[in-house]
Amino acid sequence: MTTTASPTALTLTEALAAMAAGRLTALGLAEAQLARVAATDAAIAAWEALDPAHVRAEAARCDAAPPGGLLRGIGVGVKDIVATRDLPTTMGSPIHAGHRPAADAACVARLRAAGGYVFGKTVTTPFAFMDPGKTRNPWDPAHSPGGSSSGSAAAVAAGHVCAAIGTQTNGSVIRPAAYCGVVGFKPTVDAIPTAGVHPFSARFDTVGTFARSVADAARLASVLADPGCIAPDVAPLARPPNLAYLGQFPWTQHDRAASAAVDAAVARLAGQATVTPVAIDVPWREADRVLRTIMLYEGARALAELQARERGRLTPALNAALDEGRTIGAADYRDAMSARERAVGYFTRWADAFDAVLAPSAPGVAPRGIETTGDPSCCTLWSLVGFPALTLPAGMLGTLPVGLQLAAPQGRDDRLLCVVRARAAVRGAALARRNVMIDRS
Repeated sequence: MTTTASPTALTLTEALAAMAAGRLTALGLAEAQLARVAATDAAIAAWEALDPAHVRAEAARCDAAPPGGLLRGIGVGVKDIVATRDLPTTMGSPIHAGHRPAADAACVARLRAAGGYVFGKTVTTPFAFMDPGKTRNPWDPAHSPGGSSSGSAAAVAAGHVCAAIGTQTNGSVIRPAAYCGVVGFKPTVDAIPTAGVHPFSARFDTVGTFARSVADAARLASVLADPGCIAPDVAPLARPPNLAYLGQFPWTQHDRAASAAVDAAVARLAGQATVTPVAIDVPWREADRVLRTIMLYEGARALAELQARERGRLTPALNAALDEGRTIGAADYRDAMSARERAVGYFTRWADAFDAVLAPSAPGVAPRGIETTGDPSCCTLWSLVGFPALTLPAGMLGTLPVGLQLAAPQGRDDRLLCVVRARAAVRGAALARRNVMIDRS
């Protein structure tokens, strides 16, 4: 990448290299990104809180700091359910307008310790549930960006930041990343601490990352994760990978055109890997109900006090979900947790024969309109069993990206990243590096 390219076209890894070589400063990168935000965010609305003076001060501080740190000088978007001491954390709701946490979330503290800083707070759907926020899809603002990490995905896709932090309970990293044409990485459940992240489901809530390359998503995740969970630099797999392809999830309807685009991406991979079609066995074809039972039971209890106090200001969809969760008894919850443990064992053994499992990231492209955040059901299985999952751009349908998802058993994040880095030529490199909005005019 030549130095004549706009800094907003650099990946996180490229920006770090340019700063290390003296070709770029943190403030120079920040100024270019702020200009990009000013030029494009009126149509996207990716940001809930962004203070240009704060960004410039943080970037200048990084330039003045001693060399070192895996993210030195990089400003990162942070989803607005993740606590930040220097910017509001509103959970996407007027209930918490102007709320200032006393301390950073654990993942934000680790971001700062690695030399990075909080560029701004990205839009989240209210309390990270299914209701849409104000963000629109950068590829086509008439379409949804997904949710609940809508602002994080859109900000990376539009070139506002090199990377962003999001969260996933069911499909809130993988789905918006796929809809917005960027790389989204949901690590093994509990690899990154959730302390300071507004809770919904203690069993499933997971911190993840958005970027425009697999290497970047991995580097940011490695900084946020507990020591030894995720390597900062993952080398490509040295041999052709052995992959499974799960083309359909039995609990959802897949769009034919999107499925054909994913099939084509998998066919291209088959020239570089062994690809074996697989299907979910009959006993697990309603595994989505297990996740729903656990998620809503835990959500109803985590948000019980909030709902009792603020029911009139919660959305109808969130109230309905919490009400449903309260009807789930303790015995049903225990049964679902037991079923989840069996599912972890079963699908771990099922996936053991492969380096990773390929699957669609979503049943279709981003839906038209912003009245919905789309269908998370292609993410449900991997969220249920806590597997690391990653989506990368696999092609286009008209103006909208299609994502390809890969997953592997718990704790095999590095192996998953090895496989993906080796085969990222599916379509992802060129697509994910583009600044997608104004540049298509």
